[in-house]
Amino acid sequence: MHLKTINMAIGQDQNYRHILKYTGIFGGAQGFQLVMGLLRTKMMALLLGPSGMGLASLFQSTTQFLSQATNLGVAVSAVRQLSEEHDTDNKTFLESSIQTVRGWSLFTALLGLLVALVLGPVISYTTFDSSNHTLHLMLLGPAVAMMALTGGETAILKATRQLGRLAWIQLLCAVMALLISIPIYYFYGETGIVPVINLMAFATLLLTSYHSLRLYPVRWGAFLLGQGTGMIRLGIAFTLAGIVGSGAEMFIRSFLNVSGSLDTVGLYNAGYTITITYAGLVFAAMESDYYPRLSAVNQDVEATNVMVNRQTEVSILTIAPLLTALIILLPVLIPLLLSSQFQPIVAMAQVAALAMFFKAVTLPVAYITLARGLSLTYLVLESSYFVALVLFVIVGYRYWGIWGTGLAITLAHLAEFLIINGYAHWRYQYKQSSTVMKYGAIHLLIGLSAFILTITADEVVYWLLGGVLIIVSTLFSLWVLNQNLKSSSTSTRL
Repeated sequence: MHLKTINMAIGQDQNYRHILKYTGIFGGAQGFQLVMGLLRTKMMALLLGPSGMGLASLFQSTTQFLSQATNLGVAVSAVRQLSEEHDTDNKTFLESSIQTVRGWSLFTALLGLLVALVLGPVISYTTFDSSNHTLHLMLLGPAVAMMALTGGETAILKATRQLGRLAWIQLLCAVMALLISIPIYYFYGETGIVPVINLMAFATLLLTSYHSLRLYPVRWGAFLLGQGTGMIRLGIAFTLAGIVGSGAEMFIRSFLNVSGSLDTVGLYNAGYTITITYAGLVFAAMESDYYPRLSAVNQDVEATNVMVNRQTEVSILTIAPLLTALIILLPVLIPLLLSSQFQPIVAMAQVAALAMFFKAVTLPVAYITLARGLSLTYLVLESSYFVALVLFVIVGYRYWGIWGTGLAITLAHLAEFLIINGYAHWRYQYKQSSTVMKYGAIHLLIGLSAFILTITADEVVYWLLGGVLIIVSTLFSLWVLNQNLKSSSTSTRL
């Protein structure tokens, strides 16, 4: 590697110490959020049951779909634009762009509210095959609008590297979600689902705006929408990708509702949440810290390779022991975290957990396309994953029931890994380092061994060998991280 690239990597804080620092900051915040989420999920399982959780999942996925369809990608494209301007130290230009972002956020908020009101009856018929939930779906409009406003303010905090504030917001939002939802579900049951979604969106907007507006107050009269057309052109591709993604999630849940029942949707959503959503919280530092830094060097092939490979190494080493432990401990965790009614998802969640091994190696590479602002490429790559997911879920559920949906999730992530890494190697000259391949192979082998135990071993052998695999995975990651920290410190001093 050239000396120039090494110095650039160190100068841009791309060493292990920096990555681990912010992984730790957001990992701690996400760990707390995970605990709060598990408590909330547990109470929802007890208060609403599988059917109620299925209904909540359908409403939440609908809200996400409407948000993705109307926010014009501002929350993503604004981070890239503002990150570059933030690094130029031109405060006047940056503040002007921030007001433009806010103007577009307000516009998309009003658009989202209107679309929710108009499409409520249509979504009710397509999702529930009746008009029973038309009013409920229309009342999701305020949540869609508030999510658009929150997205703009969050983009400002990310682009200006306010990572501590973002972590603090995540902590408070996790607490607020628990405090808001549980009393409402206790007193009102399924009737409280829509109010909970709206109140949580309001709480998130309030907390985010409090921090962003203190740093960059609103300057009335400065909302010049014409100045943000470049950002919106890029954002439209993100919007289309979001529509595909959210539409796929809506379709999957609607398919399971029609082919099975609301109970089936609730089971699928619970398994997906525990293995994919909660495990995916480990990657939170990428969006908040890694993506803005990668955007700043997006045209430098060597610096990009250094940053992507180092981020991938840390991702593998931090999440793999957690995934191995999750696979082994799910027979205990599911009844503990949810209830005995959710016992059927244990096997589904165990096979789905394997997907996150591929995600750890894929996500850092996928951000190259975002950092370069290649909107059409991003749309095609994202769409290919969701098309694969839908097809695999349909086949998996029809042949193997709820377990088949877990297998489908893993196969879709494997397909995504092959597509993203293959394209990045061809288009961006990305080269996966030997250490990434080595660490990935070792941890995937351990994870597959844990999964094989779930199929073949009796109870005594299962817990004995499972415990050994958890310890081996954890000790290996800790040893490698410690060695790399020492090496990084030495390089920095030199």
